[in-house]
Amino acid sequence: MNINKKHIFEIETEEQFNELALAVFQFQMKEILVYQEFVNHLNPNWSSINYYKDIPFLPISFFKTHELIARNEESEIVFSSSGTTGISTSKHFVQDVSYYEDSYKKAFELFYGTATEYCFLALLPNYLEREGSSLIYMIDDLIKTSQHPESAFLLYDHELLFNKLEKLRKQNQKTVLIGVTYALLDFIEAYQIHFPDLVIMETGGMKGKRKEMIREELHQTLCNGFGVQHIHSEYGMTELLSQAYSTGDGIFECPPWMKVIIRDINDPLTYLENNKTGGINVIDLANIHSCSFIATQDLGKCHSDNTFEVLGRFDNSDIRGCNLLIG
Repeated sequence: MNINKKHIFEIETEEQFNELALAVFQFQMKEILVYQEFVNHLNPNWSSINYYKDIPFLPISFFKTHELIARNEESEIVFSSSGTTGISTSKHFVQDVSYYEDSYKKAFELFYGTATEYCFLALLPNYLEREGSSLIYMIDDLIKTSQHPESAFLLYDHELLFNKLEKLRKQNQKTVLIGVTYALLDFIEAYQIHFPDLVIMETGGMKGKRKEMIREELHQTLCNGFGVQHIHSEYGMTELLSQAYSTGDGIFECPPWMKVIIRDINDPLTYLENNKTGGINVIDLANIHSCSFIATQDLGKCHSDNTFEVLGRFDNSDIRGCNLLIG
């Protein structure tokens, strides 16, 4: 089948997902030479694969060491991960950034509604202080899409953020505050607010600024500080063009073009049943021009309703910036 964006973002059934995943796999085996070499080494009989769970998953570390992009293609934009000194960063060479734009806009609408209904506030100082963040690209576009006069990035001006939140609360304005964990904690140590309808979306990671906290303690602290019932989260990373979202309790749900599968940490070709902890494999069909089948270094478990949890990281993994909370 020919693959286009319409096919990817209009998936409705498991059968459609499987058909498109196999088509993307065939395309990437032809066009992504690094992936082709990896798969041929692992499974020379790959042409007989007819189910998406049997497709080989590329270790995410390849994004640090190789340029993953369809041959004869140029990247429109290059996203890069955050990294501490001495740790190499991942680079995602994006051939067509409109796939990313469609992915995050459609996913946000699926889980939260139209972006134009919201005011977006972003408390992401560490992301703003470097280049190449896919998260900043997404939030900047959502801020512009919202066209709300109060939508903005904020660095360390807690008073300004407090005043904005108070104004939006009094106006009963739908509002999303997306922030890196340590910055949200810094804010509520300076200001307390009771804004029950506010969507607090934490992106994970203390960035070495604070002692790590278990998710339950962190979320309760944030709930108390902002006067909300639940803390939302997004699960995404530089190497993906799609995000899963949690509307509370650390339980994530994927959009229809993305799936999470849990692999055995001792036998990566074996998959675990629900409620068993293992390594997170991600299928992201929006990643059509790089690699859609990625074995991450995150630990998690799936549930029978197709939701999943992120429980931490492999012990020998690098520190990274997206949802690394140990639950």
